[in-house]
Amino acid sequence: MIKSLFMKNKEKETIKPFESLMMVLAGRIGVGSIAGVAISIYYGGVGSIFWMWISSLLATSLTFVETLLGVIYQKKDTNSICKGGPSYYIKYGLNNKILGNIYAIIIILTDIFGFISIQTNTITHSIQEIISIDSRIIGIILSILVIVIITGGVKRIASFSSKIVPMMTLLYLFICLIIVIINIEELPNIFIIIVKNAFSFKSISGGILGSMIIGIQRGIFSNEAGIGTGAIASAATKTISKEEKVSQGYTQMLGVYITTFLICTSTALILLTTKTNISIDNLNGIELVQMAFTNHLGSIGNYFVFIIIFLFAFTTILSSYYNGESSLKYFIEKPKKILNILKIFTMISIIIGAISKSNIIWNFIDAFVGILAIINIYSLIKLKDDVINLLKNR
Repeated sequence: MIKSLFMKNKEKETIKPFESLMMVLAGRIGVGSIAGVAISIYYGGVGSIFWMWISSLLATSLTFVETLLGVIYQKKDTNSICKGGPSYYIKYGLNNKILGNIYAIIIILTDIFGFISIQTNTITHSIQEIISIDSRIIGIILSILVIVIITGGVKRIASFSSKIVPMMTLLYLFICLIIVIINIEELPNIFIIIVKNAFSFKSISGGILGSMIIGIQRGIFSNEAGIGTGAIASAATKTISKEEKVSQGYTQMLGVYITTFLICTSTALILLTTKTNISIDNLNGIELVQMAFTNHLGSIGNYFVFIIIFLFAFTTILSSYYNGESSLKYFIEKPKKILNILKIFTMISIIIGAISKSNIIWNFIDAFVGILAIINIYSLIKLKDDVINLLKNR
């Protein structure tokens, strides 16, 4: 996987594998990796973390397959930038245009009105934990910042992500590592509690089944394995040889491990080494994380979480917009005018996300992610021979 990450691509004008991974990580390392973990523990109990690990470990195979299919059936747009993803391998691989159309429409709805809204909502909650400011003002300012980046197209989004994502990931992991080292004596007991609660009939939401469902649900939301969105960004890298295509699959598998086993697990450990017992209406999840970091680092912890969540959520907004734009290009070859409309809807979604209730957005996302997963995994099963043949004959 690591070797594939730095594999040289002969095409100078294409999105590099490292940039592609950073774009995908920009989407994966967002609210789901921080606020989503807090929600998982809050509603599903400590055992839900175990099921998050298990689902992510198994789901890496889905990421590998969907990435390979994405590059096998990738196409070029009018600017010679590659595009692809589930809509393309459903249409050209399964020869099922209707199902491909349905997937693309749901992606536009989920990413533009779901993923972008929850990122904005989390940024808003995080800011309001520090200062009192009108949600609408936050939404307007954030929408302006996003427009500045996305008007530069996929290359600007990829370039921005490749610079910001490694920095914010290392910073977050470094601070988490310091806190974990300080509380190192608690770790063995925490891991024992996680495993015990995963199989406990007394887990908060419906025993083992409730803990399992919530853990898997939040795991899928954080790493996006199996729903196909990662294949959209990874298909932006032009691949010529079979080895380059397989390399992309390995690279994107690494993204799942980074998201779940580094970011999500670090967040869980910070939360579980914090002695708090609270009840919050309209819970976003970020409130719990800010309380945890404040408990460990003092008042500076609040500001640290705000900076991190802003960077994580902001890059996820950019990644989600790209997924929406790519799905729009699936329908229209030269969508310049319609892309402007998509940008306007993106700004509206950001403002709506800032003023909406968190639980409404979470429910909207969970429902549509479920539909995407069903369509995508059905397609992966039907097209598995394409992947097997590629691996055997490379």
